[in-house]
Amino acid sequence: MRTFDLSPLYRSTVGFDRLFSLLDQVGGVDAGTYPPYNIERTGENAYRITVAVAGFTDQDLSIDVKEGTLSIRGERKSDETGKSGEVLYQGIAARAFERRFQLADHVEVRGASLANGLLHVDLVREVPEKLKPRSIAITSGTAAQAAPKVIDAKVAA
Repeated sequence: MRTFDLSPLYRSTVGFDRLFSLLDQVGGVDAGTYPPYNIERTGENAYRITVAVAGFTDQDLSIDVKEGTLSIRGERKSDETGKSGEVLYQGIAARAFERRFQLADHVEVRGASLANGLLHVDLVREVPEKLKPRSIAITSGTAAQAAPKVIDAKVAA
């Protein structure tokens, strides 16, 4: 029997509360390791994705949301004008990347910021009022029967 490692599914989704929703998205999950990222829960309905994008500027990055998928792309523009000398060893990755995250229903991107080589994308889940659970008042049987409602107030002749 074959076993499947589903851990890439857990770290590439934001806002899902049901395992079956994760399994439905198995085809669209990117299990690559570059660039590294974190997914944090910052509040009851707030999330933050932090992507390590050292060497990229805000002009090199693009963030798109389409059909419940958040895409973060990075491509460095070659800047050879200010360089002098020859690179003997290049350990800092500067390759292009695309990282995708499946967003759960009602999760929206609130903003993004780039500081100290980290791209922060803030997400919020806002469930519409009609889908939120609500409480229904319960009346006791004796109180409901004690005061009958008048439907027609006409006097019989």
